[in-house]
Amino acid sequence: MTDISTDAPSRPALPDRLAIDARSPHHVRAVFEHDIGIRFNGKERNDVEEYCISEGWVRVPAGKTLDRKGQPLLIKIKGTVEAFYR
Repeated sequence: MTDISTDAPSRPALPDRLAIDARSPHHVRAVFEHDIGIRFNGKERNDVEEYCISEGWVRVPAGKTLDRKGQPLLIKIKGTVEAFYR
């Protein structure tokens, strides 16, 4: 008989705000060791660079546009945000 509760401690709790960019103060390396998903307004999105659940927004790239540092230009979209482990 397997105990399901043994898998729970191996995954850190998903933070309220998380960013992919390692230079961000909201980047949590331990979370990215697992496959996570973001559901925005009921649809799963694969292009989310940063999210905040409590404020209800995600940042996604604005097409192929780059900022002056060569990073994708991000736009903020407001709505219902859910983060989950796959």
